[in-house]
Order: sequence, then structure tokens, then C-alpha cells
Amino acid sequence: MKILLSWSSGKDSAWALHILNQQYPGAVAELLTTVNEAMDRVAMYGVRRSVLEAQARAAGLPLHVVHIPHPCPNEIYEAQMRAAVADACDRGFTHAAFGDLFLEDVRRYREDRLAGSGLEPLFPVWGIPTGQLARDMVDGGLKARLACVDTRSLDARFIGREFDRALLDELPDAVDPCGERGEFHSCVYGGPMFSHPLALDTGATHTVAPYVWCDLIDGA
Repeated sequence: MKILLSWSSGKDSAWALHILNQQYPGAVAELLTTVNEAMDRVAMYGVRRSVLEAQARAAGLPLHVVHIPHPCPNEIYEAQMRAAVADACDRGFTHAAFGDLFLEDVRRYREDRLAGSGLEPLFPVWGIPTGQLARDMVDGGLKARLACVDTRSLDARFIGREFDRALLDELPDAVDPCGERGEFHSCVYGGPMFSHPLALDTGATHTVAPYVWCDLIDGA
């Protein structure tokens, strides 16, 4: 068993790595991330490539970066991902894992695209009630900050905040505790999936309506 893990830089993929390490010790062999080639940042999350690379080092895993243009038409995204999947199969990977939680359409999309590819999909954190999951993450030692906020769902004052019990208690009832509907995205800097925490510094805040994102910097 050789697992390729889809890595967003956020808490859900990090916790998926933690669970996989417990269930299949040593089987996760690489992290796969899409990076906006114009900005050299994780797509959607706005996390710097340097932070992404520091996360991979802390996880003790190689990083496979798929570069996508900005904006990125769906046909280009799918072509790039097909190439990444074919490459993984050529290198002996047997499974692709994702940190999806409950969005059925997203899961079906991944399953459909992997059908017949040679990679079997895994969803290690799927179906766990997100209120419970969020608290399990915090209590389990995961350290993360909110890197991006959709201000249509969550006030911009949450940007850069620690993902902790205080934040969870303050989230509006309509916001999923794990931000699974895109209300917010996070950047992980510590936890049981890492050999050491990252020294994450907080830089400037930027707005590209309706999103606000925080420039997080690897301070090592």
C-alpha cells in the first residue's frame, strides 16, 4: 500500500495524515498540492510555497507540486491532475487520500476522476461530525491559524486567528466548525503529524472580495 495524500496546507488534510499514519503506518509516501503559478501560493488558501515546503519537511514527506495557471479553466486543472495521477501510478502508488468531510458532490467528483486510474480513493476523516472533529483536532494537539475567510459567511476579524476552542465557541451557528463549505481555510503549523512545529509569523492582511487572507510566513 502506497498512499498519495492530497495536501491543502490546512487542518483537514493534516488530520487525515495523522489518521492514516495511525491506520497504515508508513504507507503515506507523498503529499500532492496545487499551487497557483502566478502567485506561487497554495490554490484557494493563499499559503506561501515556503510554508508549504516547511510543512512537508515537518511531516517527513516529499512534496509533489502541481502548478496551475490563474485563472485556471477546469479543463486545464483536470488535465494537470490526470498527469499527476498517471505519474503516481507509474511510481507505484496504489491509493489517493483526501481530507473531505461531508460534501457528497466533492467526494463523487474525486471518485469519478479516479475510476479506472489505478489509484483507489481513501477518505480517512469522512463522516465524522464536524463539531466533534474540530474539537478532536484541537484536543489532539493540532495547531493552525485561519489563513483565508469568506466574508459572506464569517467576519474578517477571524482572519489569522488560532483554530482553538475559543474560536470554535465564537463561530456563528451557520458556519461549519471545520469550514467545510468554504467559510474559512486554515494553515497548519503543528500537531501529531509533524516532527516539529513551524515558526509561523503573521504578515499583512489582503482583500480580494469577498475573501480576506492573511500572509503567513515561515519564520524559521
